This record gives sequence, structure tokens and C-alpha cells, in this order.
Amino acid sequence: MKIGFDAKRFFHNTSGLGNYSRDLIRILAHLVPQNQYLLFDKKESERGSDILTLENVAFRQTSKGLLARQLNQGQDAQSEGCEIFHGLSGELPLKWNESPIKKVLTIHDLIFEIYPKYYSFLDRKIHLWKFKKAANEADIIVAISEQTKQDIIRFLKIPSQKIKVIYQGCSNVYKQEYSEERKNSVREKYDLPEKFILNVGTIEERKNGLSLVNAIIDTDFPLVFIGRDTDYTLKIKSCISANGLDMQVSFLKGVSNEDLAIIYQLSTVFAYPSVYEGFGIPIIEALFSGTPVITNKDGVFNEAGGPDSMYVNIEDPLEIRQKIELLWNDAKLRQEVVTKGKLFAQKFKDEEIAKQWQELYLSL
Repeated sequence: MKIGFDAKRFFHNTSGLGNYSRDLIRILAHLVPQNQYLLFDKKESERGSDILTLENVAFRQTSKGLLARQLNQGQDAQSEGCEIFHGLSGELPLKWNESPIKKVLTIHDLIFEIYPKYYSFLDRKIHLWKFKKAANEADIIVAISEQTKQDIIRFLKIPSQKIKVIYQGCSNVYKQEYSEERKNSVREKYDLPEKFILNVGTIEERKNGLSLVNAIIDTDFPLVFIGRDTDYTLKIKSCISANGLDMQVSFLKGVSNEDLAIIYQLSTVFAYPSVYEGFGIPIIEALFSGTPVITNKDGVFNEAGGPDSMYVNIEDPLEIRQKIELLWNDAKLRQEVVTKGKLFAQKFKDEEIAKQWQELYLSL
């Protein structure tokens, strides 16, 4: 098959949606090599350049013009002879010609409906219009979790039989073992302590890093944040200073994927007290890395973390602290959680994801 993708996030997004796009196309290109994968966007970037070296993956520049992604991209895919067009981030082009083409839509989450306080009124209305239109236009919708599927049914009024759940994977850098020499080099590079709590993700209100800081007040647990700053970072840093935690909490920037994978492996506990996610890729990055996970007891998080991660009321710093202490002080328990977590993570391995996507594409 010849499959076209909306590659805006593939080329220009550094975190969640970009990682999803690059990882899916990497998996398909390697494990389903008989297909041809065309990436449509206005311009390339250095992101995903290694994937573009594969002979079954190619960039195609979207026809120029105002709103080219919305108005031209679909017809460009049709002109290239694509049998399927896949919108990777909740959107599909608005215009098509008469050439036959099947349309697949991935929807990651509907956070703008569930937690509207994180969005402006105008952004919510635009998002809802785009998602509804794309969902109705698509031949099939892929939700990245069962929770997201239920949200699509509830908010977009889409029948369940039109929605399939295919979980996300993560980059292979998190599945590799690194030498002690390489680990020691990374520990020294970022001045990491022998034991520490790790949190990964954009530092924003929805990720709830403040609960994590409050959990370590009056303890000696080092805490490392890795993620893009927002205004919420200032709120966290104010709490850190007010409680004398400046030497205990650090923020890392410009961390490469391989260095991040090694930092996961060096960490003692991965704490992810996010309020809401469509899935939560950092959780499975931690599971593959052999790091025990503490996360939200509500929502999607048990889908990603499995039965043996630890779940808490994320608004209760004392409960978070108790779970950290439990893992921190019991090496045997940590190893049990890690072993079972790695076993659970096999459902997110590349081969399983590739199989489900190829079956879906062939069904169309």
C-alpha cells in the first residue's frame, strides 16, 4: 500500500505528538517494509531525518498556498496515488478530489473538553470543530487508549464500532542496556545524585509537578525535572525556594533522547502525578527502562502502568511521599515492581503495534 501522513508533528513537534508520529512511522517502515510511506508537510526538519533515509519513506512538500495543510494536503496525497491518508494528530484535510482514498484518524485525547480551564474559549471551540469534522470524515478512528475511546464516544458522539484502540509504543533507546561507563558519564554530565526521583514531561499545571515538590518537603529525596518550561515552572520554583529545597530539586534542559533513556535507568523512582493524559508515554518509557512508576490512580494511567505500578491520589502529597519511601527503602520491592513492569510493557513492543496497524490498513 501507499500511505500518506500529515507530517506536521513528525517534523516540527519535539514532544508527545511528534514522538508518536516519528515512532509510529519508524515502526511501520522497519516492520512492514512492503508499504510505501509518504510524509506530507510544507517543509522538512532535522527531526526524523534518520527515518527519511529508509527507502520506503519519503517527504512530499505540500502544495503552497494559504492554509495549504488544510486545503491542499489531502489532494496532494491523492495525486501521489495514496490509497490511505492518516491524520496523526486529530485532524484531516478539509478538501479532497474524486480519487478514491481511505481516511484514518488518530485521536490522542480530548483534554480541551474534559479540563477546559487549561484552554482559552476560542481554542476550545476551534479544537472541538476540527476534531468533530475529522472524526465524521474518517473511515476509522484510532484512539490511543480505552479512556480516549470513551471520551470520543461521549464528546464527539461517534459510534463505538468506528473506533479502534491501538496503544502507543516508545523509542528503542528506552529498551537498550547501557554500559556502566556510559551511565557514569551521563551521571557526571548532569551532576546527578546516586539515588533520585525523576519526572519527565512539559512542566505545566496539568502535569501537577507541584504535588511532587510538596511530597518531598522535610525529606532528603533529590528530585529531577526534565521538560520544557512554562509559566507554571515559576510557581514550582517559588514553592521550592519557600521550603528550602533549592539544593534538592534540579531542572534539566537540552537532554538528548539517549541521555534521557540513561537517566531513566539511573533514577530510583519515576513519579508522574499528572492530572490527565490521553495515554502517558513517559510511563512506558520508565517501564522499558526498568524504573518503578508512581502515578495517578484515576483515568488512563493504569492502562499504561499496568497492575504492578503504584497508584496514588495525586492531590495528596503525603500519600505520594509514602509510596516514594516504600520504593526508596526496599530494593527487593523495587526489583519486583521493575520485573513485572517490564513484562507488562511487552504489549507495547514494536512488533505488536506494527501488526495491529497493518491489519487496520488492510481492512480498509
